[in-house]
Amino acid sequence: MKKALTFLTFIAVFSAQAQTNPAITKWLLNTTNITGKHYIAGNATPINDAVLANVQSVNYDATHAYISATGIPAYITGPFLDNNPSLATAQNKIFKFPLNPTQNTGTPTATTGGNIGVFINGVALFDYRDGVAWNNSTQALCGGPGNSACPGGPAATQAWNRDAIPAEKAGFDCNKAHPANGNYHHHQNPSAFNLDLVVTSTICNTYPADGLYVINTTQHSPLIGYAYDGFPIYGAYAFTNVDGTGGVSRMKSSYQLKNQTTRTNGPAVNQVLGAQTFFNGYFREDYEFVSHPSDATYLDIHNGRFSITPEYPNGIYCYFTTVDANHNSAYPYAVGPTFYGNKTVTTVTTIPSGATAYLSTANENLLKNKKVIIYPNPAQEFFAIQTELTETDLKVEIINELGQIVKTSTIIQGSTLSIIETDTLYNGMYIVKLSNGKSVLSHKIIVSK
Repeated sequence: MKKALTFLTFIAVFSAQAQTNPAITKWLLNTTNITGKHYIAGNATPINDAVLANVQSVNYDATHAYISATGIPAYITGPFLDNNPSLATAQNKIFKFPLNPTQNTGTPTATTGGNIGVFINGVALFDYRDGVAWNNSTQALCGGPGNSACPGGPAATQAWNRDAIPAEKAGFDCNKAHPANGNYHHHQNPSAFNLDLVVTSTICNTYPADGLYVINTTQHSPLIGYAYDGFPIYGAYAFTNVDGTGGVSRMKSSYQLKNQTTRTNGPAVNQVLGAQTFFNGYFREDYEFVSHPSDATYLDIHNGRFSITPEYPNGIYCYFTTVDANHNSAYPYAVGPTFYGNKTVTTVTTIPSGATAYLSTANENLLKNKKVIIYPNPAQEFFAIQTELTETDLKVEIINELGQIVKTSTIIQGSTLSIIETDTLYNGMYIVKLSNGKSVLSHKIIVSK
């Protein structure tokens, strides 16, 4: 009898943990068979793909969550205007994440090329690099299209490794992402270019897309993914203090550019080679870590800190997708250059037979309980409507003071975002009405152009 009670207690605790562990519950599950869409250069009408978007299933056992995903987001991908011949294609991976990640107390593990994390929609996270480096022997770039091979092969670390964010910006789509051999991925904060305070790419003007979330300076950013050590990744803003107090602040990278004019065994700062200028910040090694022990908003060498968050009220180590004051991406962007925890995440070919399928507890009548952010408010050129995970389509209606519906949109299942342009709206107050067929939620927005 005692054994039976012990077993039942274990089942009850296991079930309760499963229903509250964000590593199980926070993935963007595709429950309506929504497929991806993409642009091609020269055509501003998105093309529907025959590939399921977001996460297809979540299973779990006592120690791990198994996330099955195509790697295709619900937001529109492409085009990639740097002559990248690749399109985002299905990766069909099953990721095995620990439910209780652990700190690495030994030598930190360096991030590598390729996947180092997964966003909640199943899209890959890469680190800063793009596979191109400086070969001091040839006095030229190596690796990547059009360059000779790097010494030691593509996996070898060179003295000066190129930063993908400035180097490949022309090839990022509106979501700040691109594919490598079909593997669509973000290197950086996954919000749309046109939502930054200072816009550094105009691709959204012709090929608009959502990105994964909207930066809101007054709200704790959402949980947007997990690194390959199992620790969560959040957006750019969080509670100021690690104990969850002090309001909300931008989480800042502690890496800064070196004050340098030369590079040992590398090109000089601002040296010109053909059409390329090697400005300060062209290489990852142009940055140095500077500790700020008295300011909790500065992150550690891994780009994270211990934090109380909405999903982890008892606290956990978290990474943050760092941006500068203009909301432009700031090195090391998400995770890196080393992991905080033990890198244990792997991909598997099958889900263990004893694993339990996580079934979303979505309920259409729970719309009123969802957190909805409308930002900026007042709005000028646009405003973004950001919700929590949407398990069913949400109808969006913009209603003027006369009660007339002047704009409509949809936040599609598995997505979180709708961006409303104000070009046809007059200055004044509007009601943003969200509905899912069973319940309605309304918010006010001011347009002041």
